[in-house]
Amino acid sequence: MAARPTSPTARPSGVSLNRALSKLGLCSRTQAQVLIAEGRVRVGGKVVRDAALRVDLNRDRIVVDGAPVIAERKVYVMLNKPRGLVTTRDDPQQRDTVYACLEGLDLPFVSPVGRLDKASEGLLLMTNDTHFANRLMDPASHLPKTYHVQVGTVPDEAMLEALRAGVTVDGETLTATSITLLRSGGRTAWLEIVLDEGRNRHIRRLLAAHGIEVRRLIRIAIGRLPLGDLAKGAARHLTPEELALLEG
Repeated sequence: MAARPTSPTARPSGVSLNRALSKLGLCSRTQAQVLIAEGRVRVGGKVVRDAALRVDLNRDRIVVDGAPVIAERKVYVMLNKPRGLVTTRDDPQQRDTVYACLEGLDLPFVSPVGRLDKASEGLLLMTNDTHFANRLMDPASHLPKTYHVQVGTVPDEAMLEALRAGVTVDGETLTATSITLLRSGGRTAWLEIVLDEGRNRHIRRLLAAHGIEVRRLIRIAIGRLPLGDLAKGAARHLTPEELALLEG
């Protein structure tokens, strides 16, 4: 018999109901809140309208619109994000999102692993495996991420050394694992920048602090996984060999 839902106070363990629906691959947490508020979700046979209710994914029977919610198969997708898309499922400004790149793929609900801002491009991972995503995003993992950045100047060695030294912006220390000049021509240059952490607009803020304009910013690798020749705007499943590259 399914366990009856109890109050969050009586059951402090587990996860919130809206997060549970997301973890099970049904929808985003925002969409789950709507389903719950509309009375379309039952836990242990009872309608629940409290998105914060704690549930046990191993014990509680969760039903949406009369159908039991069963965990979807784990999927791992890489896409080459074009400039101009936002990394979110539900955008209040109704802008185009990275989910446009997934059209035509037979996928359960997946979430981005980290973010690329609207003006940035390149490798983005998406999955419904929250443990996998949390491990990759954990700062303690120090998973390197490699970017190619076109800047509106040709930095000399002194400027590169200043960039490598890092800078404090709004109380945050912004540093890079490495910064290398790839090539230059005319009034622009391409830098390769490797980060082992990802603060909000990290590279753009680091360069802006030195008066350097970013023309393009492309993530070309996460850990040992390269973007490779995946076409812009395209998405595909990771191979077992590629998943292994992210394991260590």
